[in-house]
Amino acid sequence: MEFLAEYGMFLLKAATIVIAIIVAIGGIVSVAAKQKQGRGILDITSISEQLEDLEMHAKELVMSKDEFKEWQKQLKKEDKEKQKAAKKDKSEKDKEPTGKLYVIDFKGSIDAKEVENLREEVTAILTIANDEDEVLVRLESPGGAVHGYGLASSQLARIRERGLKLTISVDKVAASGGYMMACIGDKVLSAPFAYIGSIGVVAQLPNFNKLLKKNDIDFEMHTAGDFKRTLTIFGENDDAGRSKFKEELEEIHGYFKQHIKQYRDVVDIDQVATGEHWIGHKAKELNLVDEIKTSDDFLLEQYKEKPVYRVKFKQPKKLADKVAEAASMTFEGVATKMWSWNRKGMQ
Repeated sequence: MEFLAEYGMFLLKAATIVIAIIVAIGGIVSVAAKQKQGRGILDITSISEQLEDLEMHAKELVMSKDEFKEWQKQLKKEDKEKQKAAKKDKSEKDKEPTGKLYVIDFKGSIDAKEVENLREEVTAILTIANDEDEVLVRLESPGGAVHGYGLASSQLARIRERGLKLTISVDKVAASGGYMMACIGDKVLSAPFAYIGSIGVVAQLPNFNKLLKKNDIDFEMHTAGDFKRTLTIFGENDDAGRSKFKEELEEIHGYFKQHIKQYRDVVDIDQVATGEHWIGHKAKELNLVDEIKTSDDFLLEQYKEKPVYRVKFKQPKKLADKVAEAASMTFEGVATKMWSWNRKGMQ
């Protein structure tokens, strides 16, 4: 009986706290939902500095103190010599690379919602870049919605049209809509075992018409226009609808192939536009990519030659989401403490 009494008190306290938290959250969320959200934050960070710091820290760990000091002295000496040479010979200074490398990361989902950030990042680069600058896109995507990846591809095309050199690096996968983006690059890099290709179009949907008929359920759909709907998941599909649906898929596939030929005319489009995908090595043989190399190796080569910056546009979290997240963490903490108290009380 003592155990049941203590357990009952525990439940009563827990319920009281939960109700109080829910009421508080409801009031705050209702206010937060009415507040306007900011446009977002553009973040530009130096990858060059990050790699230099990494090199510095690694050498400090593996070198003796004397070796590390000597290396630092040599580094400073080389920097001074470069500065002196630049002052004495202005023509030589003019020959030094003045361009920058801007890096964009794109990890695409099925609906390509990441394109909203991509368009902001591309616009930001185009407002500050000059003709000597370059852009690297670290791309990872298995593909998805045609309209979403079509827009994402158009964003990368803006870089090419501006006359900036565009390199696409694929470390894991660029398939279907992902390759629609990748092929726009002046140069396409692939990790040895990245998946490349899948130049095809797919659409599938279930049909519950027989199940509805079996249960004596009628379904009606009214349209204006012969092909406002071709296939439906509830109605009875016919050969005319299937034929039109297939025709639309073939049309999209045709545009997909034209797109690739426009930006990558070295490929045999009939050979690669079969819907298959290949690993990096085979993709290179098929001219789908230019070089087998990871984005890490590419950046290690570039940061010694020019400043490298990562450009990232961040969408702000809604205040309501922040409050709900904080409240969830608070509730978990309270529940854990009460459970601990209850266990102590029962011991």
